[in-house]
Amino acid sequence: MLTSGRSTARAGFLALGHIRRDTGQMPNEPSLRPVRVSRETRLTAVIVACALFMQNLDSTVISTALPTMARSFGYDPVRMNVALTSYLLSLTVFIPASGWIADRFGTKTVFRAAIIVFTAGSVWCGLSTGLAALVAARVLQGLGGAMMVPVGRLLLLRTAAKSELVAAMAWLTMPALLGPVVGPPLGGFIVSYFNWRWTFFINIPIGLVGLLAVTLFIRDFREPSRRSFDFQGLALTGLALVFGMVGLETVGRGLVSPGLTEAMIAAGIVVGFLYFLHARRHPAPLLDLTLMRLPCFGLSFAAMMLFRTGIGAIPFLLPMMLQVGFGSSAVQSGLITFASSAGALVMKPGAQHALRLFGFRDTLIWNGVLSGVTLIACAAFRPTWPAAAIYLVLLAGGFLRSLQFTAYNTLAYGDVPRAQLSAATSLYTAGQQLSATIGVSIGALALEVSRTLAGHGTPENSDFSVAFVVVGLMTLAAAPIALFMPLTAGDDLIGRNAVLPVAKPGE
Repeated sequence: MLTSGRSTARAGFLALGHIRRDTGQMPNEPSLRPVRVSRETRLTAVIVACALFMQNLDSTVISTALPTMARSFGYDPVRMNVALTSYLLSLTVFIPASGWIADRFGTKTVFRAAIIVFTAGSVWCGLSTGLAALVAARVLQGLGGAMMVPVGRLLLLRTAAKSELVAAMAWLTMPALLGPVVGPPLGGFIVSYFNWRWTFFINIPIGLVGLLAVTLFIRDFREPSRRSFDFQGLALTGLALVFGMVGLETVGRGLVSPGLTEAMIAAGIVVGFLYFLHARRHPAPLLDLTLMRLPCFGLSFAAMMLFRTGIGAIPFLLPMMLQVGFGSSAVQSGLITFASSAGALVMKPGAQHALRLFGFRDTLIWNGVLSGVTLIACAAFRPTWPAAAIYLVLLAGGFLRSLQFTAYNTLAYGDVPRAQLSAATSLYTAGQQLSATIGVSIGALALEVSRTLAGHGTPENSDFSVAFVVVGLMTLAAAPIALFMPLTAGDDLIGRNAVLPVAKPGE
Protein backbone atom coordinates (compact mmCIF):
# COMPACT_ATOMS: atom_id res chain seq x y z
CA MET A 1 0.00 0.00 0.00
CA LEU A 2 2.78 2.37 1.03
CA THR A 3 4.92 1.31 -1.92
CA SER A 4 2.03 1.91 -4.30
CA GLY A 5 1.48 5.37 -2.84
CA ARG A 6 5.18 6.23 -3.21
CA SER A 7 5.18 5.01 -6.81
CA THR A 8 2.14 7.10 -7.60
CA ALA A 9 3.66 10.17 -5.99
CA ARG A 10 6.96 9.59 -7.79
CA ALA A 11 5.15 9.19 -11.12
CA GLY A 12 3.21 12.40 -10.52
CA PHE A 13 6.42 14.26 -9.58
CA LEU A 14 8.22 13.00 -12.67
CA ALA A 15 5.24 13.95 -14.81
CA LEU A 16 5.71 17.59 -13.90
CA GLY A 17 9.18 17.57 -15.34
CA HIS A 18 8.32 15.90 -18.61
CA ILE A 19 7.42 17.49 -21.89
CA ARG A 20 4.17 16.21 -23.26
CA ARG A 21 5.20 14.11 -26.24
CA ASP A 22 1.96 14.28 -28.17
CA THR A 23 1.72 18.09 -28.26
CA GLY A 24 5.24 19.27 -27.48
CA GLN A 25 3.90 21.60 -24.75
CA MET A 26 5.74 22.38 -21.57
CA PRO A 27 3.83 21.64 -18.34
CA ASN A 28 3.00 25.29 -17.68
CA GLU A 29 2.21 26.15 -21.26
CA PRO A 30 -1.50 26.90 -21.72
CA SER A 31 -3.74 24.75 -23.84
CA LEU A 32 -6.09 26.93 -25.87
CA ARG A 33 -9.45 25.26 -26.33
CA PRO A 34 -11.92 26.73 -28.83
CA VAL A 35 -15.04 28.19 -27.22
CA ARG A 36 -18.37 27.95 -29.02
CA VAL A 37 -21.13 30.44 -28.36
CA SER A 38 -24.75 29.26 -28.41
CA ARG A 39 -27.31 30.79 -30.76
CA GLU A 40 -29.37 32.09 -27.82
CA THR A 41 -26.35 33.86 -26.32
CA ARG A 42 -25.50 35.52 -29.66
CA LEU A 43 -29.11 36.61 -30.23
CA THR A 44 -29.45 38.01 -26.71
CA ALA A 45 -26.14 39.85 -27.04
CA VAL A 46 -27.09 41.46 -30.34
CA ILE A 47 -30.52 42.56 -29.09
CA VAL A 48 -29.08 44.04 -25.90
CA ALA A 49 -26.43 45.72 -28.02
CA CYS A 50 -29.20 47.55 -29.92
CA ALA A 51 -30.05 49.35 -26.69
CA LEU A 52 -26.39 50.07 -25.97
CA PHE A 53 -26.03 51.29 -29.56
CA MET A 54 -28.79 53.82 -28.92
CA GLN A 55 -27.17 55.03 -25.71
CA ASN A 56 -23.65 55.23 -27.14
CA LEU A 57 -24.92 56.93 -30.28
CA ASP A 58 -26.71 59.51 -28.15
CA SER A 59 -23.62 60.20 -26.03
CA THR A 60 -21.25 60.70 -28.97
CA VAL A 61 -23.71 62.68 -31.08
CA ILE A 62 -24.35 65.19 -28.29
CA SER A 63 -20.59 65.58 -27.67
CA THR A 64 -20.10 66.70 -31.26
CA ALA A 65 -23.15 68.98 -31.10
CA LEU A 66 -22.28 70.73 -27.79
CA PRO A 67 -20.60 73.82 -29.30
CA THR A 68 -23.56 74.38 -31.63
CA MET A 69 -26.02 73.85 -28.79
CA ALA A 70 -24.07 76.33 -26.68
CA ARG A 71 -24.47 79.00 -29.34
CA SER A 72 -28.18 78.21 -29.59
CA PHE A 73 -28.67 78.64 -25.84
CA GLY A 74 -26.19 81.50 -25.46
CA TYR A 75 -23.78 79.67 -23.13
CA ASP A 76 -20.01 79.22 -22.90
CA PRO A 77 -19.16 75.92 -24.68
CA VAL A 78 -17.01 74.75 -21.74
CA ARG A 79 -19.97 75.17 -19.37
CA MET A 80 -22.08 72.92 -21.60
CA ASN A 81 -20.41 69.86 -20.10
CA VAL A 82 -23.29 69.92 -17.60
CA ALA A 83 -25.40 68.37 -20.38
CA LEU A 84 -23.06 65.37 -20.25
CA THR A 85 -22.53 65.16 -16.50
CA SER A 86 -26.24 65.55 -15.64
CA TYR A 87 -26.98 62.45 -17.70
CA LEU A 88 -24.04 60.52 -16.29
CA LEU A 89 -24.90 61.56 -12.75
CA SER A 90 -28.51 60.45 -13.21
CA LEU A 91 -27.24 57.10 -14.48
CA THR A 92 -24.97 56.70 -11.48
CA VAL A 93 -27.63 57.63 -8.92
CA PHE A 94 -30.28 55.21 -10.20
CA ILE A 95 -28.10 52.28 -11.36
CA PRO A 96 -27.74 50.84 -7.82
CA ALA A 97 -31.48 50.14 -7.78
CA SER A 98 -31.40 48.22 -11.07
CA GLY A 99 -30.41 44.84 -9.63
CA TRP A 100 -33.23 44.73 -7.08
CA ILE A 101 -35.80 46.00 -9.59
CA ALA A 102 -34.75 43.39 -12.18
CA ASP A 103 -35.01 40.57 -9.61
CA ARG A 104 -38.39 41.85 -8.42
CA PHE A 105 -40.13 42.56 -11.73
CA GLY A 106 -38.14 40.45 -14.20
CA THR A 107 -35.30 41.43 -16.49
CA LYS A 108 -37.39 41.47 -19.68
CA THR A 109 -40.08 43.74 -18.22
CA VAL A 110 -37.56 46.18 -16.76
CA PHE A 111 -35.44 46.24 -19.92
CA ARG A 112 -38.46 47.13 -22.08
CA ALA A 113 -39.55 49.85 -19.67
CA ALA A 114 -36.02 51.28 -19.69
CA ILE A 115 -36.02 51.57 -23.49
CA ILE A 116 -39.36 53.41 -23.37
CA VAL A 117 -38.15 55.89 -20.72
CA PHE A 118 -34.86 56.53 -22.54
CA THR A 119 -36.65 57.15 -25.84
CA ALA A 120 -39.14 59.50 -24.17
CA GLY A 121 -36.24 61.41 -22.61
CA SER A 122 -34.67 61.74 -26.07
CA VAL A 123 -37.85 63.33 -27.42
CA TRP A 124 -37.87 65.82 -24.51
CA CYS A 125 -34.20 66.69 -25.16
CA GLY A 126 -35.00 67.46 -28.77
CA LEU A 127 -37.84 69.76 -27.74
CA SER A 128 -35.81 71.66 -25.10
CA THR A 129 -35.66 75.44 -25.43
CA GLY A 130 -32.97 76.15 -22.83
CA LEU A 131 -30.15 74.54 -20.87
CA ALA A 132 -32.31 73.95 -17.77
CA ALA A 133 -34.91 72.01 -19.77
CA LEU A 134 -32.16 70.07 -21.55
CA VAL A 135 -30.57 69.08 -18.23
CA ALA A 136 -33.95 67.91 -16.87
CA ALA A 137 -34.53 65.84 -20.01
CA ARG A 138 -31.05 64.35 -19.74
CA VAL A 139 -31.84 63.32 -16.16
CA LEU A 140 -34.90 61.43 -17.47
CA GLN A 141 -32.72 59.80 -20.12
CA GLY A 142 -30.33 58.82 -17.35
CA LEU A 143 -33.14 57.14 -15.44
CA GLY A 144 -33.89 55.00 -18.49
CA GLY A 145 -30.23 54.30 -19.12
CA ALA A 146 -29.73 53.35 -15.47
CA MET A 147 -32.09 50.42 -15.97
CA MET A 148 -31.17 49.67 -19.58
CA VAL A 149 -27.39 49.20 -19.34
CA PRO A 150 -26.99 47.02 -16.21
CA VAL A 151 -30.18 45.02 -16.79
CA GLY A 152 -29.14 44.36 -20.39
CA ARG A 153 -25.76 43.10 -19.18
CA LEU A 154 -27.52 41.01 -16.53
CA LEU A 155 -29.66 39.42 -19.25
CA LEU A 156 -26.52 38.36 -21.07
CA LEU A 157 -24.74 37.11 -17.95
CA ARG A 158 -27.70 34.91 -17.05
CA THR A 159 -28.01 33.59 -20.60
CA ALA A 160 -24.32 32.83 -21.31
CA ALA A 161 -22.32 29.98 -19.84
CA LYS A 162 -19.17 30.93 -17.95
CA SER A 163 -16.91 29.71 -20.76
CA GLU A 164 -18.84 31.93 -23.22
CA LEU A 165 -18.30 35.20 -21.31
CA VAL A 166 -15.43 36.65 -23.34
CA ALA A 167 -17.03 35.78 -26.67
CA ALA A 168 -20.44 36.94 -25.41
CA MET A 169 -19.03 40.30 -24.34
CA ALA A 170 -17.50 40.67 -27.81
CA TRP A 171 -20.87 39.92 -29.43
CA LEU A 172 -22.44 42.46 -27.09
CA THR A 173 -19.95 45.26 -27.56
CA MET A 174 -19.32 45.00 -31.31
CA PRO A 175 -22.78 46.29 -32.34
CA ALA A 176 -22.81 48.68 -29.39
CA LEU A 177 -19.54 50.21 -30.59
CA LEU A 178 -21.22 51.19 -33.84
CA GLY A 179 -22.75 54.06 -31.83
CA PRO A 180 -19.43 55.80 -31.16
CA VAL A 181 -18.29 55.05 -34.73
CA VAL A 182 -21.40 56.47 -36.37
CA GLY A 183 -22.11 59.14 -33.75
CA PRO A 184 -19.41 61.78 -34.36
CA PRO A 185 -19.75 62.04 -38.16
CA LEU A 186 -23.55 61.71 -37.93
CA GLY A 187 -23.70 64.41 -35.24
CA GLY A 188 -21.50 66.70 -37.29
CA PHE A 189 -23.61 66.12 -40.40
CA ILE A 190 -26.89 66.79 -38.56
CA VAL A 191 -25.57 69.92 -36.84
CA SER A 192 -24.10 71.31 -40.07
CA TYR A 193 -26.96 70.60 -42.46
CA PHE A 194 -30.06 70.22 -40.30
CA ASN A 195 -30.79 71.12 -36.68
CA TRP A 196 -29.08 69.88 -33.51
CA ARG A 197 -32.48 68.69 -32.21
CA TRP A 198 -32.39 65.80 -34.66
CA THR A 199 -29.40 64.40 -32.79
CA PHE A 200 -31.97 63.28 -30.20
CA PHE A 201 -34.90 62.46 -32.47
CA ILE A 202 -32.88 59.75 -34.26
CA ASN A 203 -33.22 57.63 -31.10
CA ILE A 204 -36.95 57.17 -31.75
CA PRO A 205 -36.74 54.51 -34.54
CA ILE A 206 -33.84 52.75 -32.80
CA GLY A 207 -35.82 52.55 -29.57
CA LEU A 208 -38.89 51.16 -31.34
CA VAL A 209 -36.86 48.45 -33.10
CA GLY A 210 -35.15 47.50 -29.85
CA LEU A 211 -38.46 47.33 -28.01
CA LEU A 212 -39.94 45.00 -30.63
CA ALA A 213 -36.88 42.71 -30.60
CA VAL A 214 -36.90 42.41 -26.80
CA THR A 215 -40.61 41.59 -26.82
CA LEU A 216 -40.24 38.84 -29.44
CA PHE A 217 -36.95 37.14 -28.65
CA ILE A 218 -35.66 37.78 -25.11
CA ARG A 219 -36.25 35.29 -22.30
CA ASP A 220 -37.39 36.63 -18.94
CA PHE A 221 -35.31 35.98 -15.83
CA ARG A 222 -36.55 36.60 -12.33
CA GLU A 223 -34.62 35.72 -9.18
CA PRO A 224 -36.81 35.20 -6.10
CA SER A 225 -35.89 37.92 -3.61
CA ARG A 226 -37.00 37.97 0.00
CA ARG A 227 -35.24 41.20 0.86
CA SER A 228 -36.96 44.56 0.94
CA PHE A 229 -35.70 47.52 -1.04
CA ASP A 230 -32.93 49.52 0.65
CA PHE A 231 -34.46 53.01 0.46
CA GLN A 232 -32.01 54.40 3.01
CA GLY A 233 -29.11 53.12 0.93
CA LEU A 234 -30.53 54.74 -2.22
CA ALA A 235 -30.90 58.08 -0.39
CA LEU A 236 -27.36 57.95 0.99
CA THR A 237 -25.68 56.95 -2.28
CA GLY A 238 -27.73 59.50 -4.23
CA LEU A 239 -26.86 62.34 -1.85
CA ALA A 240 -23.18 61.39 -1.76
CA LEU A 241 -22.99 61.39 -5.56
CA VAL A 242 -24.92 64.63 -5.99
CA PHE A 243 -22.87 66.50 -3.38
CA GLY A 244 -19.58 65.18 -4.71
CA MET A 245 -20.31 65.82 -8.38
CA VAL A 246 -21.75 69.31 -7.80
CA GLY A 247 -18.59 70.11 -5.85
CA LEU A 248 -16.35 68.85 -8.67
CA GLU A 249 -18.41 70.70 -11.27
CA THR A 250 -17.92 74.06 -9.49
CA VAL A 251 -14.20 73.80 -8.63
CA GLY A 252 -12.34 76.72 -10.19
CA ARG A 253 -15.35 77.84 -12.25
CA GLY A 254 -16.32 80.93 -10.24
CA LEU A 255 -19.95 79.80 -10.33
CA VAL A 256 -20.25 79.69 -6.53
CA SER A 257 -18.01 80.67 -3.63
CA PRO A 258 -14.98 78.44 -2.95
CA GLY A 259 -16.35 77.75 0.52
CA LEU A 260 -19.56 76.29 -0.89
CA THR A 261 -17.61 74.13 -3.33
CA GLU A 262 -15.45 72.74 -0.52
CA ALA A 263 -18.54 72.17 1.62
CA MET A 264 -20.23 70.17 -1.15
CA ILE A 265 -17.19 67.94 -1.68
CA ALA A 266 -16.84 67.41 2.09
CA ALA A 267 -20.54 66.59 2.36
CA GLY A 268 -20.19 64.01 -0.41
CA ILE A 269 -17.33 62.31 1.42
CA VAL A 270 -19.19 62.32 4.75
CA VAL A 271 -22.42 60.92 3.28
CA GLY A 272 -20.41 58.32 1.36
CA PHE A 273 -18.82 57.19 4.63
CA LEU A 274 -22.28 57.02 6.23
CA TYR A 275 -23.35 54.67 3.42
CA PHE A 276 -20.27 52.54 4.08
CA LEU A 277 -21.34 52.17 7.73
CA HIS A 278 -24.93 51.50 6.64
CA ALA A 279 -23.83 48.80 4.17
CA ARG A 280 -21.87 46.98 6.88
CA ARG A 281 -24.98 46.70 9.07
CA HIS A 282 -27.67 46.13 6.44
CA PRO A 283 -28.38 42.46 5.52
CA ALA A 284 -28.95 43.34 1.85
CA PRO A 285 -27.50 46.78 1.05
CA LEU A 286 -28.26 48.55 -2.20
CA LEU A 287 -24.60 48.34 -3.25
CA ASP A 288 -23.04 45.18 -1.86
CA LEU A 289 -19.49 46.23 -0.98
CA THR A 290 -18.60 42.71 0.21
CA LEU A 291 -18.20 41.84 -3.49
CA MET A 292 -14.90 43.73 -3.34
CA ARG A 293 -13.50 40.79 -1.36
CA LEU A 294 -13.72 38.59 -4.45
CA PRO A 295 -10.21 38.81 -5.98
CA CYS A 296 -11.14 39.09 -9.66
CA PHE A 297 -14.07 41.43 -9.06
CA GLY A 298 -12.29 43.66 -6.54
CA LEU A 299 -9.11 44.20 -8.55
CA SER A 300 -10.94 44.58 -11.88
CA PHE A 301 -13.33 47.09 -10.32
CA ALA A 302 -10.54 49.21 -8.79
CA ALA A 303 -8.46 49.27 -11.98
CA MET A 304 -11.48 49.88 -14.20
CA MET A 305 -12.53 52.89 -12.10
CA LEU A 306 -9.17 54.59 -12.51
CA PHE A 307 -8.80 53.65 -16.19
CA ARG A 308 -12.30 54.76 -17.12
CA THR A 309 -11.94 58.07 -15.28
CA GLY A 310 -9.25 59.08 -17.75
CA ILE A 311 -11.02 57.63 -20.77
CA GLY A 312 -14.33 59.21 -19.74
CA ALA A 313 -12.98 62.69 -20.52
CA ILE A 314 -12.37 61.91 -24.22
CA PRO A 315 -15.97 62.45 -25.48
CA PHE A 316 -15.88 65.93 -23.93
CA LEU A 317 -12.29 67.03 -24.62
CA LEU A 318 -11.68 65.74 -28.15
CA PRO A 319 -14.64 67.32 -30.01
CA MET A 320 -14.17 70.52 -27.99
CA MET A 321 -10.48 70.72 -28.90
CA LEU A 322 -11.13 70.12 -32.59
CA GLN A 323 -13.90 72.72 -32.85
CA VAL A 324 -12.83 75.37 -30.32
CA GLY A 325 -9.05 74.90 -30.38
CA PHE A 326 -8.52 73.93 -34.02
CA GLY A 327 -11.45 75.83 -35.51
CA SER A 328 -12.76 72.74 -37.31
CA SER A 329 -16.40 72.46 -38.32
CA ALA A 330 -18.73 69.98 -36.63
CA VAL A 331 -18.50 67.68 -39.67
CA GLN A 332 -14.69 67.76 -39.69
CA SER A 333 -14.62 67.15 -35.94
CA GLY A 334 -16.95 64.18 -36.26
CA LEU A 335 -14.97 62.59 -39.07
CA ILE A 336 -11.77 62.81 -37.00
CA THR A 337 -13.30 61.72 -33.69
CA PHE A 338 -14.84 58.57 -35.14
CA ALA A 339 -11.35 57.09 -35.67
CA SER A 340 -11.07 56.32 -31.95
CA SER A 341 -14.29 54.31 -31.94
CA ALA A 342 -13.43 52.67 -35.26
CA GLY A 343 -10.25 51.33 -33.66
CA ALA A 344 -12.32 49.90 -30.82
CA LEU A 345 -14.61 48.17 -33.30
CA VAL A 346 -11.69 46.64 -35.19
CA MET A 347 -10.28 45.12 -31.99
CA LYS A 348 -13.42 43.28 -30.90
CA PRO A 349 -13.07 40.22 -33.16
CA GLY A 350 -9.50 39.73 -31.92
CA ALA A 351 -10.11 40.37 -28.21
CA GLN A 352 -10.74 36.74 -27.33
CA HIS A 353 -7.66 35.55 -29.24
CA ALA A 354 -5.44 38.20 -27.61
CA LEU A 355 -6.64 37.30 -24.11
CA ARG A 356 -6.15 33.59 -24.72
CA LEU A 357 -2.66 34.23 -26.07
CA PHE A 358 -1.36 36.59 -23.38
CA GLY A 359 -3.71 36.01 -20.44
CA PHE A 360 -5.69 38.61 -18.51
CA ARG A 361 -2.89 39.76 -16.20
CA ASP A 362 -0.25 40.54 -18.82
CA THR A 363 -2.84 42.08 -21.14
CA LEU A 364 -4.12 44.45 -18.44
CA ILE A 365 -0.58 45.54 -17.50
CA TRP A 366 1.04 46.17 -20.87
CA ASN A 367 -2.04 47.07 -22.86
CA GLY A 368 -2.97 49.46 -20.04
CA VAL A 369 0.38 51.22 -20.31
CA LEU A 370 0.06 51.58 -24.09
CA SER A 371 -3.51 52.89 -23.70
CA GLY A 372 -2.33 55.61 -21.33
CA VAL A 373 0.51 56.59 -23.63
CA THR A 374 -1.79 56.98 -26.65
CA LEU A 375 -4.12 59.19 -24.61
CA ILE A 376 -1.27 61.42 -23.46
CA ALA A 377 -0.14 61.62 -27.10
CA CYS A 378 -3.37 63.54 -27.85
CA ALA A 379 -1.83 66.44 -25.90
CA ALA A 380 0.59 66.96 -28.79
CA PHE A 381 -2.16 67.42 -31.40
CA ARG A 382 -1.99 70.72 -33.27
CA PRO A 383 -3.84 72.11 -36.30
CA THR A 384 -0.63 71.72 -38.31
CA TRP A 385 -0.53 67.95 -37.78
CA PRO A 386 -1.32 65.85 -40.87
CA ALA A 387 -4.80 64.36 -40.61
CA ALA A 388 -3.33 60.89 -41.15
CA ALA A 389 -1.15 61.22 -38.04
CA ILE A 390 -4.11 62.22 -35.85
CA TYR A 391 -6.16 59.37 -37.30
CA LEU A 392 -3.37 56.90 -36.54
CA VAL A 393 -3.06 57.93 -32.87
CA LEU A 394 -6.83 57.85 -32.33
CA LEU A 395 -7.23 54.54 -34.16
CA ALA A 396 -4.45 52.91 -32.09
CA GLY A 397 -5.86 54.34 -28.87
CA GLY A 398 -9.36 53.04 -29.57
CA PHE A 399 -7.96 49.64 -30.53
CA LEU A 400 -6.05 49.30 -27.25
CA ARG A 401 -8.81 50.68 -25.02
CA SER A 402 -11.32 48.25 -26.51
CA LEU A 403 -9.19 45.27 -25.50
CA GLN A 404 -8.70 46.73 -22.01
CA PHE A 405 -12.43 47.21 -21.41
CA THR A 406 -13.24 43.72 -22.70
CA ALA A 407 -10.73 42.28 -20.25
CA TYR A 408 -12.05 44.29 -17.29
CA ASN A 409 -15.72 43.65 -18.09
CA THR A 410 -15.21 39.89 -18.42
CA LEU A 411 -12.76 39.22 -15.59
CA ALA A 412 -14.89 41.12 -13.08
CA TYR A 413 -17.63 38.48 -13.23
CA GLY A 414 -15.30 35.47 -13.29
CA ASP A 415 -15.63 34.67 -9.58
CA VAL A 416 -19.11 36.08 -8.86
CA PRO A 417 -21.67 33.45 -7.73
CA ARG A 418 -24.86 33.34 -9.78
CA ALA A 419 -26.97 34.47 -6.82
CA GLN A 420 -24.93 37.69 -6.63
CA LEU A 421 -24.87 38.52 -10.35
CA SER A 422 -27.53 41.22 -10.11
CA ALA A 423 -25.75 42.88 -7.16
CA ALA A 424 -22.39 42.66 -8.96
CA THR A 425 -23.86 44.14 -12.13
CA SER A 426 -25.37 47.06 -10.20
CA LEU A 427 -22.12 47.83 -8.36
CA TYR A 428 -19.87 47.44 -11.40
CA THR A 429 -22.09 49.49 -13.71
CA ALA A 430 -22.48 52.20 -11.06
CA GLY A 431 -18.70 52.34 -10.81
CA GLN A 432 -18.39 52.62 -14.59
CA GLN A 433 -20.77 55.54 -14.79
CA LEU A 434 -19.34 57.29 -11.73
CA SER A 435 -15.84 57.12 -13.15
CA ALA A 436 -17.04 58.43 -16.53
CA THR A 437 -18.82 61.30 -14.77
CA ILE A 438 -15.70 62.12 -12.76
CA GLY A 439 -13.65 61.93 -15.96
CA VAL A 440 -15.74 64.58 -17.71
CA SER A 441 -15.58 66.81 -14.62
CA ILE A 442 -11.82 66.42 -14.20
CA GLY A 443 -11.23 67.06 -17.91
CA ALA A 444 -13.36 70.22 -17.77
CA LEU A 445 -11.69 71.29 -14.51
CA ALA A 446 -8.17 70.84 -15.92
CA LEU A 447 -9.18 72.80 -19.00
CA GLU A 448 -10.71 75.60 -16.96
CA VAL A 449 -7.76 75.86 -14.53
CA SER A 450 -5.24 75.97 -17.40
CA ARG A 451 -7.29 78.60 -19.21
CA THR A 452 -7.60 80.74 -16.05
CA LEU A 453 -3.91 80.52 -15.14
CA ALA A 454 -2.87 81.36 -18.70
CA GLY A 455 -5.35 84.24 -18.90
CA HIS A 456 -7.03 82.90 -22.02
CA GLY A 457 -10.54 84.13 -22.80
CA THR A 458 -11.40 80.90 -24.60
CA PRO A 459 -9.51 77.59 -24.34
CA GLU A 460 -6.43 77.39 -26.55
CA ASN A 461 -4.46 74.38 -27.76
CA SER A 462 -2.05 74.51 -24.82
CA ASP A 463 -5.00 74.32 -22.39
CA PHE A 464 -6.31 71.19 -24.09
CA SER A 465 -2.79 69.71 -23.90
CA VAL A 466 -2.76 70.15 -20.12
CA ALA A 467 -6.17 68.49 -19.82
CA PHE A 468 -5.13 65.49 -21.94
CA VAL A 469 -1.95 64.97 -19.91
CA VAL A 470 -3.95 65.01 -16.65
CA VAL A 471 -6.51 62.44 -17.78
CA GLY A 472 -3.84 60.37 -19.57
CA LEU A 473 -1.82 60.01 -16.36
CA MET A 474 -4.94 58.78 -14.56
CA THR A 475 -5.46 56.11 -17.21
CA LEU A 476 -1.80 55.11 -17.03
CA ALA A 477 -1.99 54.70 -13.24
CA ALA A 478 -4.53 51.86 -13.59
CA ALA A 479 -2.06 49.41 -15.18
CA PRO A 480 0.02 48.57 -12.06
CA ILE A 481 -3.07 47.32 -10.22
CA ALA A 482 -3.00 44.21 -12.43
CA LEU A 483 0.31 43.24 -10.81
CA PHE A 484 -1.70 42.06 -7.80
CA MET A 485 -3.59 39.53 -9.94
CA PRO A 486 -2.40 35.90 -10.12
CA LEU A 487 -0.79 34.82 -13.38
CA THR A 488 -3.69 32.45 -14.10
CA ALA A 489 -6.48 34.97 -13.36
CA GLY A 490 -9.44 34.36 -15.67
CA ASP A 491 -7.87 31.42 -17.53
CA ASP A 492 -11.04 29.36 -17.04
CA LEU A 493 -13.06 32.04 -18.83
CA ILE A 494 -11.13 31.72 -22.09
CA GLY A 495 -10.21 28.03 -22.21
CA ARG A 496 -6.61 28.80 -21.31
CA ASN A 497 -5.92 25.87 -18.99
CA ALA A 498 -2.49 24.64 -17.96
CA VAL A 499 -1.49 21.22 -19.25
CA LEU A 500 -0.28 18.69 -16.68
CA PRO A 501 0.94 15.67 -18.66
CA VAL A 502 0.56 12.23 -17.16
CA ALA A 503 3.59 9.95 -17.01
CA LYS A 504 3.36 6.68 -18.87
CA PRO A 505 3.18 3.50 -16.79
CA GLY A 506 6.58 2.33 -15.73
CA GLU A 507 8.24 5.77 -15.93
